[in-house]
Amino acid sequence: MKFPYMKPTASVLAACFMALACLSGCKGSSGQAQLTPVTLSEVAHSIFYAPQYAAIELGYFEDQGIDLTLVNGAGADKVMTSLISGDADIGFMGSEASIYTYANGSADYAVNFAQLTQRAGNFLVSRSPAPDFRWEDLKGTYVLGGRAGGMPQMVFEYILKKNGIDPKNDLTIDQSISFGLTAAAFPSSQADYTVEFEPFATSLEMEGKGYVVASLGTDSGYVPYTAYSAKKSFMEENPELIQAFTNAIQQGLEYVNSHSAEEIAKTIQPQFKETPLENITAIIQRYKAQDTWKGDTIFEESSFNLLQNILEEAGELPERVPYEDLVTTQFSKKAAS
Repeated sequence: MKFPYMKPTASVLAACFMALACLSGCKGSSGQAQLTPVTLSEVAHSIFYAPQYAAIELGYFEDQGIDLTLVNGAGADKVMTSLISGDADIGFMGSEASIYTYANGSADYAVNFAQLTQRAGNFLVSRSPAPDFRWEDLKGTYVLGGRAGGMPQMVFEYILKKNGIDPKNDLTIDQSISFGLTAAAFPSSQADYTVEFEPFATSLEMEGKGYVVASLGTDSGYVPYTAYSAKKSFMEENPELIQAFTNAIQQGLEYVNSHSAEEIAKTIQPQFKETPLENITAIIQRYKAQDTWKGDTIFEESSFNLLQNILEEAGELPERVPYEDLVTTQFSKKAAS
């Protein structure tokens, strides 16, 4: 039996279009896949983290389906607070913060899933030129330092001890100035030295208000300085998202490790609009020369043990914590393969 042809009505056509829209629900009006929003809280906005900014500017996060919102947490303690409270999905900071949280008994603690930097990113800046500087020269001096229990301060103390200097008795370390404000305070202070991240170290030098005399990254050796972490529950609920994020960071690392300082500077300049391109280039060259960035994001157990040794020496480790609980390498290994 044959059925007569019936011309589709406007309502039928509308229903068909709606069904097609539902079937392609992962597509936006432009036909592009909708991106998943992710809030990343970073410990500081510094050229030290060039691979992350390269990944942003080159669209690697979008390629992985992520709509990234970057927030400057201004310190590891504040980043961890935003992570635990749920204001941030992913935190980027020194891994010591995850150790403190775990040791304090948090059930839904932060797990590190990708390491970015393998050396300290700060520099010792002197008030006057010191071409023949030795760490022993700090004895009897006044230094603007970092927050107690933070990686910048602990690595500084680690270097002092390596050079036979007692951080408590051989010099005065002022830890009263908030993170990120020491460079502004240094010129009018009584301090002989200040410990600074970039671009502040180079800015002081360019303005003739200070002189970079030592790299903490070079003199401390390889340390797991900064890593990405997420709450255990968030990671368990969003493994694909964590993998996509790690993939983007891996691409950023590959970019900075295969391009010149000039090329990288031009790429990340939109992130540092107030810093001259020549300054960005000089800073990146300085970081490249000391082998700052890892080739992959794998956070090795030996690095985690070294971190705990540094915390222990600084008197900031409540108790040693298990690597297996606070670090996962499954996403990093997949991203690097």
